[in-house]
Amino acid sequence: MKTIVYFLLLTTTALSARSGTIVGTVRAEGKIEAQDDGGGGAYASRKYKFAERINYTDLHDFVVYIDGPVGTNTVIPPSQPAVVSSTRVTQQGAMFSPHVLPVVVGTTVQWPNNDQIFHNVFSMSETTNFDLGLYKGNPPEKRITFRKAGRADVFCSIHANMHCIVLVLENPFFSMADEHNHYAISNVPPGTYQLKAWHERMPPQVRQITVPETGQVRADFVLGFNNLPKL
Repeated sequence: MKTIVYFLLLTTTALSARSGTIVGTVRAEGKIEAQDDGGGGAYASRKYKFAERINYTDLHDFVVYIDGPVGTNTVIPPSQPAVVSSTRVTQQGAMFSPHVLPVVVGTTVQWPNNDQIFHNVFSMSETTNFDLGLYKGNPPEKRITFRKAGRADVFCSIHANMHCIVLVLENPFFSMADEHNHYAISNVPPGTYQLKAWHERMPPQVRQITVPETGQVRADFVLGFNNLPKL
């Protein structure tokens, strides 16, 4: 264990001495023509009053990451698994928190149930198929190691609104945007990469970026629907 810690310290020191940081913002933008759909107040009617419209300026859970492997990519998975925990339910239902969890390949995710009712955790995704069954509490065997890159949509079989996404990435150079839409990816080895901005409801956006040996490079993203083919 001491050898691993010493190796990690040496690796971190080496990266910090010759590495850069990617910073920027990421936000979403809806279709301009949808701002005035000509409904004539139809959304106030009984027929459409439950048709909730998306406010794109309020979207969150953006992930920005370097796409593909980086160098030899000999990254030691974290010794402590990342945790996705379900929030305490109200009478309106339960939720997974966080809703989006980016991890590097090889990470083990625990799924503690902090509610007083049963939950189920399952996924039919191509990256990982699993069913942890119904349970309460935090049994030690209720965990999954994600060994293949990709998107895993996770659900509860008995609660309709319980859904989260595990975004399994090929390298550890990623960042969740904060509440002000800012992100930062630090200790990136110098080089030219494909940087991707992702959101579950929007087409991703990719751009080439060159990271310097020291200092920062900036990349801002506005995700929208302009690049989709129109039929």
